[in-house]
Amino acid sequence: MDPAPLALLWDVDGTLAETELNGHRVAFNEAFRAAELPWHWDEATYLQLLQVSGGRERLSGWLTTMEGQAPDAARLDALVRCKQTCYSALVRRGALPLRDGVADLIREAAAAGLAQVIVTTSSRAAVQGLVEGSLGTLAEAFSFWVCGDDVAAKKPDPQSYRLAVERLGLPPRQLLAFEDSANGVAAAEAAGLPCLLTLSSLSRHEPAESLAAARAVVEGLATADGGGMVQVHRGPLCPQPRITLAWLQELCAGP
Repeated sequence: MDPAPLALLWDVDGTLAETELNGHRVAFNEAFRAAELPWHWDEATYLQLLQVSGGRERLSGWLTTMEGQAPDAARLDALVRCKQTCYSALVRRGALPLRDGVADLIREAAAAGLAQVIVTTSSRAAVQGLVEGSLGTLAEAFSFWVCGDDVAAKKPDPQSYRLAVERLGLPPRQLLAFEDSANGVAAAEAAGLPCLLTLSSLSRHEPAESLAAARAVVEGLATADGGGMVQVHRGPLCPQPRITLAWLQELCAGP
């Protein structure tokens, strides 16, 4: 039995917002068009590419496969910058809203005095774009961000979570990670963190066994229409239309 969480650690892509298919994928395709490259990543292709964490790493692997050799570093940098610019413009337009229930839970945790941290493989620039376009003043609830720029190895490597734990100065078992993918769950587990998995466009296509280390699995943090009950695939019954702090405390106090 673990104590009630003292801090919440939030992944970004797929967890705070469904950014992958409707954000990052679109931005990559815009960067390909700008560079006059003959590629377009459809949803099925991008879901496969998401097995590689980190947009730069994803793009580098694609170029290596398609062209038979590792890309020139300067060319890769230019494509990544173009993609980041396209993505930032997209999120600043408010095109990627927060997932249902996210804002309510961030506010509730902040009011209760819980520390909250962003832990993501995305770049700091991408997170800043989401702050400006979707999070707004909710960003004030986060003590700090750990982004892909801050670590040498991205999820499923636990380095980002270990850095967050170190900066918080709290025991890992008193924290709770929010994730949406097998890579994220693996990173949290390796860092000794309990994890709540919210199904996303990515994890709905991942094998159930790859998500087994999550403390609980929910369809989302709230119902789409604000009524009924949250669909819990594994974990305590949630009799309300959104995940609450009380439910998280019950989850962490369970066997």
